[in-house]
Amino acid sequence: MNGHIGGLDVERIRKDFPILTRTVGDRPLVYLDSAATSQKPQQVIDAESDFYAHHNANAHRGLYMLGEEATELFEGARANLARFFGAPGPETIVFTRGTTESMNLIAQGWGRRYLREGDEVLLTEMEHHSNIVPWQMTVAVTGATLRYIPLTDDGQLDLSRLGSLLTDRTKILSVTGMSNALGTITPLRQLIDAAHAVGAIVAVDGAQLAPHHAIDVTALGCEFLTFSGHKMLGPTSSGGLYGKAEVLDAMDPMFGGGEMIHEVFHDRSTYKPVPYKFEAGTMQIAQQVGLGAAVDYLDAIGMDVVRAHEEEITRYALDRLIDAGATVFGPKDPSIRGGAVSFWYKDVHPHDLATILNEDGVAIRAGHHCAQLVMRRFDTPATARASFYIYNTKEEVDVLVESLAKAESIFI
Repeated sequence: MNGHIGGLDVERIRKDFPILTRTVGDRPLVYLDSAATSQKPQQVIDAESDFYAHHNANAHRGLYMLGEEATELFEGARANLARFFGAPGPETIVFTRGTTESMNLIAQGWGRRYLREGDEVLLTEMEHHSNIVPWQMTVAVTGATLRYIPLTDDGQLDLSRLGSLLTDRTKILSVTGMSNALGTITPLRQLIDAAHAVGAIVAVDGAQLAPHHAIDVTALGCEFLTFSGHKMLGPTSSGGLYGKAEVLDAMDPMFGGGEMIHEVFHDRSTYKPVPYKFEAGTMQIAQQVGLGAAVDYLDAIGMDVVRAHEEEITRYALDRLIDAGATVFGPKDPSIRGGAVSFWYKDVHPHDLATILNEDGVAIRAGHHCAQLVMRRFDTPATARASFYIYNTKEEVDVLVESLAKAESIFI
């Protein structure tokens, strides 16, 4: 295996991920689908397991020792995330199951309360379905309308008509920080400034950006940032939402039930302050504790090092894939894109390609990647996607490219 990439000791990192010792048949596992979900280091597995083994109780409920320990660990994870994202305080972090639930919370809790007929919601054509469908559902009941920033041929946002798309009718801009289908990193600072200039607020889908890039929400100035823990080394069903305190305070909760209430009467209820009014019922306590450990793991590496590794391995992958005859979608400059690399290899359908690659132990994604607007924009039914993270090596890219040649020999 390659040793250091972008200053990261990949060989040492890989030893923390037990699943990477697995084989597929007689071939070593080459996991290239981290944009869908990342693998988990032993430190995260241990944190979640230790919670169940030694501290399991419901947070915020019991006055006994286990209950207090569970609450302390749960709230410790919240504080960890606030620090990781540069938030002003833990109360601005709402726990959810990830970006999909967080976007639904914004669309329902903020959108259904404040959007009216004639208002506009501005999205982009590179959005994941989780940042489209919730807004479609919301405008259907509020009378607001959706507008979209189009894409250029190289997979970047076409901002040439931003002034006509972002107007005083725009109430919210909801935009990905990094495309899961194209790898494109969006110019968030420019977009946020432009939205604020017309009085709109901004929600950032950070599902792909947060695992790979340092993010400071205070410096960015966005009203919302969503994140999915399972894409940043954390457990599934972990993640959440950053929101400016005053915006969260003015929103409605999406779920009603136990623990989020202050008082319940026959005809009405009052709610706890943020973030607790959004956290009904028993939360994902062990999973969020695991996410807190994942943040510690990323902090120990350093997000600048994470990003440098991604740039270097993405550059290597782009060069190798293009040289092999693949058509790559999205920017070709690794400095403005992430490590989710979508491509079409000659005349082999992505589903066939993924099947053959699996025989060589290579796990890639094939399909529309929950980004059908992107697929239509580039007139393709699907793409193959290889996506990289801190545990991937250039040698694994070589295995991918060698397997492409095998697929070509079978299907062409």
